[in-house]
Amino acid sequence: MSAASGAPAAARAKRVLAACACALLLLASPSPAPRAQSGRRSAPAPQGKKGAPSASPTPTPIRHVEGPLAEPPAPADPKAKGRKQGTGIRPPEAASQTPKAAATPDEDEGEEVVRISSNLVPLPASVVDANGRAVADLKVEDFELLVDGKAQPIGELSRAETPVSIALLFDNSSSQVASREFERQAGIRFLRSVMRDVDRAAVFSISTEPELSQPLTNDVRALVRTIENFRTPEAAATALFDTVTMAADYLKPQRTRKVIVIISDGTDTVSDLGFDETMAQIIADDVQVYAVRTGNSDSPNLHDLAGARRLEEFAAQTGGAVYVPRTHEELSAAFKQIATDLSQQYVLSYYPSGEVRDGRFRLFNLNVKTRPGLRVRTRKGYYAPKG
Repeated sequence: MSAASGAPAAARAKRVLAACACALLLLASPSPAPRAQSGRRSAPAPQGKKGAPSASPTPTPIRHVEGPLAEPPAPADPKAKGRKQGTGIRPPEAASQTPKAAATPDEDEGEEVVRISSNLVPLPASVVDANGRAVADLKVEDFELLVDGKAQPIGELSRAETPVSIALLFDNSSSQVASREFERQAGIRFLRSVMRDVDRAAVFSISTEPELSQPLTNDVRALVRTIENFRTPEAAATALFDTVTMAADYLKPQRTRKVIVIISDGTDTVSDLGFDETMAQIIADDVQVYAVRTGNSDSPNLHDLAGARRLEEFAAQTGGAVYVPRTHEELSAAFKQIATDLSQQYVLSYYPSGEVRDGRFRLFNLNVKTRPGLRVRTRKGYYAPKG
């Protein structure tokens, strides 16, 4: 064979050998893992601590006030740890902070609840006729008291001459900026129209933190001056439930009728306590709640419907009332009605005996048995002692 014909043959032989080598390399390499037929991706390989994705937090369900007015829940278990989530919601950035200490009816207030429940449960009662006029000539034998459906004796009856200790809760949060002057006038008119010489009142500020702005006094000028000195808040949140609970605890030692008057739209945004705990506390402290709901509008989109519902339930469970004034004339009428209510109330005394100490809620039903057609407004019940 000539040298010219041998060169191409050698080149072809080299190309064949190179192709064979490539084929052998492909056969020797591992094949990729087949994908599952379902189309799901294979689980990613575990990563180290630095690259490990954090677990998604499970959202905590929020209980909203809904349905008809019903029996309130039992006071919170003092052994339970952590903050309960109620209708007041803390901002996410505050969720990890240590909550403020708040007494529950069964913890710090346990001895007093047992003392009251064992010896005396007061029932402030307002009685009106079919036309809404107050009835002020009833005697103890005219009333009938049912406790969990069973007739029980009424110990005694006193009239409205009994002094009243009042906690006026004034909303200083940002939610009330638009109706602030209306609310300020509401508080001042209330104090001037309701306060008697034998009564005392305190002023609380509802804001990011509850505050006792004026301790109990019968000096109306000092109370009015406190409200007049409230300044417009700057981005203040609303701790309504915490303020209501603080006011109830403050009034508890008083040997008088105890009344909380809330001037607010009912909004709550940052309270440590929820609605249920607050309701249980005011019932255990024997406090009656009235509310003047501000920030009102004919459009349901322009006011807090849940807040309005909270105020209604506070009042309904404690024998109080809610007023919704839209003008200064209606505001004057609302406070005149509260003043009439407090001045013409009956206070009946119920002394439980031989009941089971189970800490459960006992339902009251009070009516006038001798004069059908009269309407009675009083508290819905009380908590029996435990242990």
